[in-house]
Amino acid sequence: MDVTTGFFYLFSAVLLFAAFRVVTARNPVHAVLFLMLAFSQAAGVWLLLKAEFLAIALVLVYLGAVMVLFLFVVMMLDINIDSLRQGFWRHFPAALVVGGLVALEMAAVLIGGFRTGAAPELPQTVVNAAGQAAAYSNSKALGVLLYTKYLYPVQIAAVILLVAMLAAIALTLRERKDTKKVDPSIQVRARARDRVELVSMEPTQPRPPAPEPQQEEAAKS
Repeated sequence: MDVTTGFFYLFSAVLLFAAFRVVTARNPVHAVLFLMLAFSQAAGVWLLLKAEFLAIALVLVYLGAVMVLFLFVVMMLDINIDSLRQGFWRHFPAALVVGGLVALEMAAVLIGGFRTGAAPELPQTVVNAAGQAAAYSNSKALGVLLYTKYLYPVQIAAVILLVAMLAAIALTLRERKDTKKVDPSIQVRARARDRVELVSMEPTQPRPPAPEPQQEEAAKS
């Protein structure tokens, strides 16, 4: 067994263990951490398969953005574990049947793609126009393929993601009534005579007469 095969079995074993702990972990934070470990091991397997772009995209997108967001959401939410575990064993047989059916369907679809024998080696070097050996890059080849043959599907996917992002922002951006803000256009059109009103009043007013003692006694009685 060579070094590559040893690393493959190591990454695969850790990946299976981390995936199992994602399902069986009691603490949601621990489950998210095990899921991050599973993604990192999957990136290692892709590196062994010489798919550097997919491995780096998995690390940057999932480990660097999505899983960190999941971790913050799980840590900020006050999740009641006891209420989530109520009725677990009552629904366990149905979940086991559905899980087994999904596993059998996936096995039936994927089993035809496995072939015995050694995997073909990917070319490490290519010959350029001058007849000299040039370095071969999987990332460059994938980029050229995406932006030449699959240019329109990539652009359509980018537009769909942009629309989804704008829709999410529009749904969450609601006008609050308790905020004290002023429209700048109204401030620009403000005039002094609209803000201040001058009222003419007499400088002094006569003091009201004091009540007589007899009127005070009558009022008290």
